[in-house]
Amino acid sequence: LIKGRERMAVDLKSEPLAPQCGVTIHDIRLAEAEGETLDAIRRAVFEHGVAVFRDQALSPEEHIELAKRWGGIDINNYFPLTDAHPEIAVVRKAAGQETNIGGAWHTDHSYDQVPAMGSILVARTLPPKGGDTLFAHMGAAYDALDEDTKREIEGLEAFHTADHVYKEGGIYAQTDIGGELRGQDLTTGATHPVVVRHPSTGRKLLYVNPSFTVTIAGRSRADSLPLLEKLFAEARNPQHHARVVWEPGTVTIWDNRTTWHNALNDYHGHAREMHRITLTGEKLAA
Repeated sequence: LIKGRERMAVDLKSEPLAPQCGVTIHDIRLAEAEGETLDAIRRAVFEHGVAVFRDQALSPEEHIELAKRWGGIDINNYFPLTDAHPEIAVVRKAAGQETNIGGAWHTDHSYDQVPAMGSILVARTLPPKGGDTLFAHMGAAYDALDEDTKREIEGLEAFHTADHVYKEGGIYAQTDIGGELRGQDLTTGATHPVVVRHPSTGRKLLYVNPSFTVTIAGRSRADSLPLLEKLFAEARNPQHHARVVWEPGTVTIWDNRTTWHNALNDYHGHAREMHRITLTGEKLAA
């Protein structure tokens, strides 16, 4: 029941993006999505991890209003922001730059005490080819683990931080995009269960990632790495992956609890600019 009345389920016209991850949703204009339609999109994102929408003419104002209808907006602490709309972070690589943002497997904001739910990403400038984004389904990755490993990680927690990536002297500071990023004085750190239950679907999800998860709680980095690398290896299995090929007018919405993603950096000499709004999440539980 929603506000005292039963909402009718909306059947979306959709098809799988890959066998275990992702969905392409057709015949939806996101600028107008609300009510039962938006509820159906949420369910699809929560289940499949990422939803792709083509041929969207989504203005910055419509982008923001869609995010507000979805829920709260988290302002990104690191990426450049658009001048007119500070809710929108700019994910860009200029034609003359070598480094891209997000060019490694990761889960956004896992280093926050309350990680972001996900993002709405709008393609604004695309290279002639390349610049695809890979997604990996963490429910499929967990399900594929052997039973001994599932027992081993039950009840464990892991520590996440972005300091080695974004702080002054960190990974990005040493590249040709370092000068564009904000937040180099910030300190981050959060501990989350290694296995979480999705707050809406109840599905068990592997919640560690190679960019921001640095230790198993209570263990040294050296003692943590064998187990972490074992979990990362399963999540890197292409059977759990989907590939988003960007086109003009493409919008994706993804769930950070359910997926990793990786922006491929294979378009040197060409510009790519995406506009991202980060969606507020909730505290994660085992």
